[in-house]
Amino acid sequence: MKALLLLSSAGFCLCGCGGSNNLLLGEVKATVGTHPVAVTDCYRVSVDPPRQTGQASYEYVPCRDARLVISNEQLTVNGQAYGKLNPHDSILVDHGVVSVHSGN
Repeated sequence: MKALLLLSSAGFCLCGCGGSNNLLLGEVKATVGTHPVAVTDCYRVSVDPPRQTGQASYEYVPCRDARLVISNEQLTVNGQAYGKLNPHDSILVDHGVVSVHSGN
C-alpha cells in the first residue's frame, strides 16, 4: 500500500512539474516576447501559453489574479503600469510584487 501511495505521489509531481510549471512550488514560467517571466503563488496543473495580441503586444494570464501585458515594451501587470522594458529583461511576479531584472 505504501508503494502504491509513493508511486501515485511521484506521478502527480511529474505531471504538475513541467519545464514551465512547478505545482509543488506554485511557480509558472514562460517567455513573453523576449522576456523570461516567472509567476509565483500560481498552483495550476496547466497554464495557457502567452499569446501575441499585436505586432509588438503580448498577453500572459497564467492565473486568474495575474495578467501581464507587454505592449511596445511597456509592462502592465493587473492593470498597473511598470514602465519600459529593455530587450531580454526578466520579470518576476512574486505573490503580487512585480520585479524587473536587467537582461544585459
